[in-house]
Amino acid sequence: MYMNSTFQKTIIGLAFVLLVAGSACTSKTGSETPAKKPNVIILFTDQHNKSVMGFQGHPDVITPNLDQLAEEAVVFDRAYCTQGICVPSRSSLMTGLTLRTMGFLNNSGHSSVMDDAVSMASIFKLNGYRTYAFGKRHLRDAIDAGWDVKKDHAYKPDDDDNYVSWIERNGYAKEFAADWAAEFGRGPRGSSEFESEFPIADLGTRISKLPEDFTMEAYTAMETIKMIKEHAKSDSSFFCWSSFYRPHQPYNPLQKYMDMYDVSQWGEGTRIGSAIKKPGSFYEPTENLPPQLQDQRNGGNKVWNMDKAFQDEQLWRTYIGGYYALVTEIDHHVGEILKALDESGMENETIVIYASDHGDFVGNHGMVEKCAFGQNVYEEILNVPLIFKYPGKTENGKRTMELVTLADVLPTLIELLDLEVPDLKYPIQGKSMADVLLNDGSMDREYIVSESWSQAAVITRDYKLGIMLDPTSAHKDLDYRDFGDMFFNMRSDPMEIKNEINNPDYQTQIDLLRHYYDEYVQNTPATGKDEMIQNAIK
Repeated sequence: MYMNSTFQKTIIGLAFVLLVAGSACTSKTGSETPAKKPNVIILFTDQHNKSVMGFQGHPDVITPNLDQLAEEAVVFDRAYCTQGICVPSRSSLMTGLTLRTMGFLNNSGHSSVMDDAVSMASIFKLNGYRTYAFGKRHLRDAIDAGWDVKKDHAYKPDDDDNYVSWIERNGYAKEFAADWAAEFGRGPRGSSEFESEFPIADLGTRISKLPEDFTMEAYTAMETIKMIKEHAKSDSSFFCWSSFYRPHQPYNPLQKYMDMYDVSQWGEGTRIGSAIKKPGSFYEPTENLPPQLQDQRNGGNKVWNMDKAFQDEQLWRTYIGGYYALVTEIDHHVGEILKALDESGMENETIVIYASDHGDFVGNHGMVEKCAFGQNVYEEILNVPLIFKYPGKTENGKRTMELVTLADVLPTLIELLDLEVPDLKYPIQGKSMADVLLNDGSMDREYIVSESWSQAAVITRDYKLGIMLDPTSAHKDLDYRDFGDMFFNMRSDPMEIKNEINNPDYQTQIDLLRHYYDEYVQNTPATGKDEMIQNAIK
């Protein structure tokens, strides 16, 4: 019925506004304007060991905001990165493609696939979303396309709207430079003033002297919250990648957060009021580990100085406590972002995802950071956090053991939001998790593969096979085939200490996982990888 009166029009308008606010996913019918699609925010970290969160039962770490988010969301306990280093993993998240197809098996190199891939941001932009990236992107080529607004941590010569320029304008360049130099174990090269004030940073660890509101994490949160407030009255939906640099090294916690952890001795670990607990596999024999990890534990890396740290375990405790402190700082900023969503009235119309590109050893296997290229086997590196909240749609507190990867995030969002997708030269290879999120569905997967130049991990519900690969002529220094493959029973040996590759009792399972890898190679186009190999040989 057509209504002419001003009063009737007002009532209809108010009803429409209330309906949209109450259910962001409800579609209008007929000639009426469809409801605004839900916003999407991905809260992303770099190098966050999945077990280092309170709700995961960690004995020490303090993460009240992530714990609360997990209670309101679906937690994927068996989520994996497609490779345990930054750029490849992030590229897979943003394209839904495997690294074998992209050719992205390390942080460098280039293939034509990277020029033709369609990014997550581009897909959201095509669907009318405003797209934002704040913090560490660490993407390249077409994979980094589609942002309406992007504010990086890194300095850009042609753009002063980034963290480094901001910190310089605020007068804290010296403090930030000292933090950054800790990754190299010292103060800035050639600066006697810095090196006297900031001595050697064993295990890449020392306390930051930046004010609380001027860390890289504070900057990411500040820009994200500013965007949320600006969108509170907007008619457009937003897609935001809010990407923290930490807890990646250098490990520079603020004293405020470091004081939450007693690192004076090894203790039983009760989160508050007890000294931190020693990692269970801390004293694993060095010879158990792949060659590059052995080299670093024996002091081959003079930034980490692990040989020195095993003579003075206080260095280990300081690094581990510093890592926990960085996670707690991130947790604080996650809480501030979620609070801003709530205060803006957009909490119930925003999908929130928390994830990380890969993990950190945090003292497990007697190792620090991730030991890129030598570690693409271990759970501490490959098993990543993945929390997914779709208000009104996902079950609060649901935990699932379905095998998923970061490449599954994009197809999931496409299905959940019914996003239009352009013609793709390289079809998305990830698989939607929507049926697991919304129902009691299954991914119907027997295995997943995480792959680098030197190692492939084939992962099933109970077992893992680490295959040492021919790294091609471009990476002969990463040839670990003489060391041999690795096989773990993750049910009986969750710390992955006992390599069962030569145990005849497991031969059937080992053969099956080798078959899975052969199947994966056969069914996954190696377009970019083959191109990069040919370029390297030339």
